[in-house]
Amino acid sequence: MMALKMKIIKTSIPDVLIIEPKISRDNRGFFFESFNKALWQKVTGIKSDFVQDNHSRSVKNVLRGLHYQIRQPQGKLVRIIVGEVFDVAVDLRKSSSTFGQWTGVNISAENKLQLWIPEGFAHGFLVLSETAEFLYKATDYYAPQHERCITWNDLDIGINWPLQNKPLLSIKDDSALSFKDADLFL
Repeated sequence: MMALKMKIIKTSIPDVLIIEPKISRDNRGFFFESFNKALWQKVTGIKSDFVQDNHSRSVKNVLRGLHYQIRQPQGKLVRIIVGEVFDVAVDLRKSSSTFGQWTGVNISAENKLQLWIPEGFAHGFLVLSETAEFLYKATDYYAPQHERCITWNDLDIGINWPLQNKPLLSIKDDSALSFKDADLFL
């Protein structure tokens, strides 16, 4: 029998999950399993396979998102290994009871929380610390021809970003489409 090595926390959108790993700590440091396929599938019921790992580094006040792929959609299991971010998922599935809603959570190197963002969601994050290093597993390959971006401050979505200043945006994010004009999932 597998020992429970993670706790699943539901968000306001039931398909988006917070994963809290069981951490072993002592005076030498800590250890935890950041991913175990058999346990992941057993505890979450999600059978998706991860095919790509990504690693990004950003400085304070960088806001990335809201990104998604309209074809080859990616489910993402995200975590922070340095710093802290406010991480957001937006439901873009027209057939969903939570269509157009968002959920957000602070994840950090300190709290070691992970966030599961299923296919059919836009994803974004705001860096709260001086720097942040972000790791994520994806269920499909990056396909730039299918990538889409919704503006981070879209009034119809209404994300309550914990901003103190205007965020630092890429050219792509600064010229993103509104939610009303975006390609969406059925």
